[in-house]
Amino acid sequence: METEKSLAYLRAKRKLETLKGFYGHLTAYIIINIAIILVSAGVFSSRPVDFSHWGIYATPLFWGIGLLFHALYVFFVFYVKSNFLNRWEEKKMKQFLDDDKF
Repeated sequence: METEKSLAYLRAKRKLETLKGFYGHLTAYIIINIAIILVSAGVFSSRPVDFSHWGIYATPLFWGIGLLFHALYVFFVFYVKSNFLNRWEEKKMKQFLDDDKF
């Protein structure tokens, strides 16, 4: 019983660290890309402001793809992996225990 609680605590802590990592990534993405877009568009310079050039959005686009994969990983860890693998582990554990009895 004690072991189950400590394992559950470790799993919860790992999920929390995964979620914190994603939120940190998302925060950095938003702050840095807003700054990149504003500087690239010329908001802080004497030249005319121009948001129409597609090159301004290259970094946010490619970084956004990476962020999307990070979000998919977090979703996978929270919902798919935890439910599917926990059920699979329980079934296999029961199967191995039943095999040992005979």
